[in-house]
Amino acid sequence: MGEKIVIFDTTLRDGEQSPGASMNVEEKLRVAKQLEKLNVDVIEAGFPMASDGDFEAVEAISKAIEGCEIAALARADITDIDRAWGAVRYAKRPRIHTFIATSDIHLRHKLKKTREQVLEDVVRAVSHAKGYTENVEFSTEDATRSDLEYLCRVIEVAIEAGATTINIPDTVGYTIPSEFSRIIRTIKERVPNIDKATISVHCHNDLGLAVANSLAAIESGARQAECTINGIGERAGNASLEEIVMTIRVRKDLLDFYTDIHTEQIFPVSRLVSTITGMVVQPNKAVVGTNAFAHEAGIHQDGILKEKTTYEIMTPESVGIPKSSLVLGKHSGRHAFREKLGELGYELSSAELDVAFKRFKKVADQKKVVYDEDIMTIVEDEIFRVPDKYKLININVQSGTVTIPTATVQMEVDGKLVQDAGFGDGPVDAALKTIQHITNSKSRLVRFAVAAITGGTDAQGEVTVGIEEDGQTTIGQGASTDIIIASAKAYINALNKLEYRKKRLQGL
Repeated sequence: MGEKIVIFDTTLRDGEQSPGASMNVEEKLRVAKQLEKLNVDVIEAGFPMASDGDFEAVEAISKAIEGCEIAALARADITDIDRAWGAVRYAKRPRIHTFIATSDIHLRHKLKKTREQVLEDVVRAVSHAKGYTENVEFSTEDATRSDLEYLCRVIEVAIEAGATTINIPDTVGYTIPSEFSRIIRTIKERVPNIDKATISVHCHNDLGLAVANSLAAIESGARQAECTINGIGERAGNASLEEIVMTIRVRKDLLDFYTDIHTEQIFPVSRLVSTITGMVVQPNKAVVGTNAFAHEAGIHQDGILKEKTTYEIMTPESVGIPKSSLVLGKHSGRHAFREKLGELGYELSSAELDVAFKRFKKVADQKKVVYDEDIMTIVEDEIFRVPDKYKLININVQSGTVTIPTATVQMEVDGKLVQDAGFGDGPVDAALKTIQHITNSKSRLVRFAVAAITGGTDAQGEVTVGIEEDGQTTIGQGASTDIIIASAKAYINALNKLEYRKKRLQGL
């Protein structure tokens, strides 16, 4: 089974430092509870010294979460460490995570301290944290740009002072996998007491290498990976939790490690973090992007339908996504088109399929993505073209700020002229309710969408209407420069299709 990799989630600390991604106490608690379901080993709940809100969040999470260690971040400063302990002390398994920079760039320009002064700070900070808890993590900020000999000395001193986890951060996303592997191996070889601590890594994604660097470090001896949901974090973000975890799971033939993550919870927590932070997951994001298990190319779709492993190295269900999706477009083939028709409830003969597929290809050449509604319209128009039971003759609507919306509709029903009037919450609602009354329809409106076909104030609008009755759903469309007329046309189009569908099912 191999060795366990500890998953240290810092979404609520480093992830929240993404511009615009700040969360309030309630939101942080919601994410923490989902991380507990995900079964991460450590939740870094925040930086208590940063603000009262962060302190309250760490305190609330420490009290509410039972299944994970809770870590609070603190600079190598006595006041910071006291503040961190004050917030995290309620946790069943608290951790203090203290840090200081070790690169000459940071020492010279930010800290304005000598190497010896930093060593003294390390001993003081770790020893003080150790007075509160045995579980102390120490981070060497900007480790990958630090002098390696000095870095090893800092780590040795931190372990002597009581640190049980040593974190080697690639703070600015500077290193590459081969270099990072060498750094980790050197630390293991040159730090005499390294066996008394767990080596952790915390990689940023400035060069797009955060996950690759984390995995390289793991292969070289690191046993804790610090990461975030969706890879959010400072600047270009952090190593993505879902990518690290699923790489270890999928490539266990080469990576003799495991995690305790409940992978089926990955997608739910990804969506929660995206919703709360407002940071939309890019469609082509690995593991959790909307395209991660979507297939458009005809060859790929055909392969997936025959055997999923042809183009999927993991199942969507394994990360909490219900199933793969076949996104139909100009590259899609007959197999995928037929499969989609089956999902939509259509069973066509070979001849009918030929007709519908030919029309589908024409539509696909004009649109990037062909949606289910488009396919339903294609089939209804090409295969189930219906005679008009209902036909719109005239419609007149009155509406305004002091007028109750009223619609007067004149229609032909089976060739007979019928007229009626009705009220509604708005002009479209009044028109559709009047049409429903004239046709005695028991159908339910399940979709109403408006799109402009052309630009300008005189734009032609296209309305798509979906109605459902007794499990049968039909889609109607109508277009006009008057959106009320377009709505009426679309609704009547859907009603005609529904009537025809009912007759077909009855064998009439």
